[in-house]
Amino acid sequence: MEKMRISKLLAQQGLCSRREADLYLAQGLVTVDGEVAQVGDKAWPHQKLVLKGQAQKTQQNRVTILLHKPMGIVSSQAEDGYQPAITLIKPSNQSPLDRSGVRFKPTMRHGLAVAGRLDIDSTGLLVLTQDGRIARQLIGQDSDIEKEYLVRVSGKLIPNGLALLNHGLKLDGQTLKPANVRWLNNDQLLFRLKEGRKRQIRRMCELVGLKVIGLKRVRVGKVKLGELAPGTWRFLRADERF
Repeated sequence: MEKMRISKLLAQQGLCSRREADLYLAQGLVTVDGEVAQVGDKAWPHQKLVLKGQAQKTQQNRVTILLHKPMGIVSSQAEDGYQPAITLIKPSNQSPLDRSGVRFKPTMRHGLAVAGRLDIDSTGLLVLTQDGRIARQLIGQDSDIEKEYLVRVSGKLIPNGLALLNHGLKLDGQTLKPANVRWLNNDQLLFRLKEGRKRQIRRMCELVGLKVIGLKRVRVGKVKLGELAPGTWRFLRADERF
């Protein structure tokens, strides 16, 4: 066993992201066994890492927002004049279903990043967060969070197509992780995935003879879209976990 960078250990322990850790280390807000640590320092995994008061307060104040992304809105960077999702995060669009008790402030938009994008022609649950821990949990390399989609399709499924959707397809030369796919009715499939490659569901369907004509993400981990109306958002509550 070797010593590891403190920023990596803090991220592994879920105290903050590695980027956030470097900021806190630079400000002298991290201790190892009671001693203030510096950027680049290393420690043993068994040593006690603590974020000092200001760093803890900063972490606690980071917000995560759940948006029902409508059609025609891009997830992050504006494309060809299309409106990015963050422009919908304003008081007038806050859902009456929000029971978080958190009051919106314009500064809450600063540092918000999409954790698992949706295509411009897809709708449903989009997560935006200031919290690097949540971003890592949802889209990190070792993420095991399941996402659920309602997918309306047209076309004729090839023989053994449903089995292939569940496991056996390749995209960009790589075998996809096992999925959970089943019919809900004659033209709608339920997809449960633990990965999110670019336009993955649409490309999977094309490989088995189907064309996606509607796609809606309804769940990320344990958090459901529920009755959140298109174009509205709410804060992730303190009692909710992905």
